[in-house]
Amino acid sequence: MIQSEILDAQSTRPLEGGPSYSLSNRVKRVVWIAAWKVLASWTPPPMRKYRVWLTRLFGGDIAWDANIYASAKIWLPCNLKMESRSCLGPRSNCYCMGNVTLREGAIVSQDASLCAASHDVDDQHFQLTVAPIEIGRGAWVAAEAFIGPGVIVEAGAVVGARACLFKDADANGIYVGNPAREIRKRRTGTDGMNA
Repeated sequence: MIQSEILDAQSTRPLEGGPSYSLSNRVKRVVWIAAWKVLASWTPPPMRKYRVWLTRLFGGDIAWDANIYASAKIWLPCNLKMESRSCLGPRSNCYCMGNVTLREGAIVSQDASLCAASHDVDDQHFQLTVAPIEIGRGAWVAAEAFIGPGVIVEAGAVVGARACLFKDADANGIYVGNPAREIRKRRTGTDGMNA
């Protein structure tokens, strides 16, 4: 689990620029970032299986028919799970310091952010904290939306463009604003997926 790789705040002094993660974690991320930049960031959309293969090579639990756009950013693939037909859109930012799961058919649109970490504002050392994110079956995180740590977007929910979601989203709910609030339910059925 990634929490075990977070270093003790008293010894690393994060407020003074010290690292929050172990050396091995940081090396893995440097190698991953370089590999994606050189081997995948330039690839055209039809090469999605190649990008899935590369992400799986670095520990991602990615379905073969998932879609990761070349311009998407993934912090550390071994913390990412993508089920069948899920999608990380163009320029999306999957800041998966903690586990991030995209269920079947979940869509994360362009420029959206999934942020599975924060800092403990009540801790004198401002210690890093991580919490998993789950985007449910058939849910849609629209353009430039932000999903905070520990949030579950249930099946069929919609997080509207530029919305900021810090609490769980109920199934089939449509959420807008900052902080996001539910404005109504979708009319597509109980799970957001077509039968």
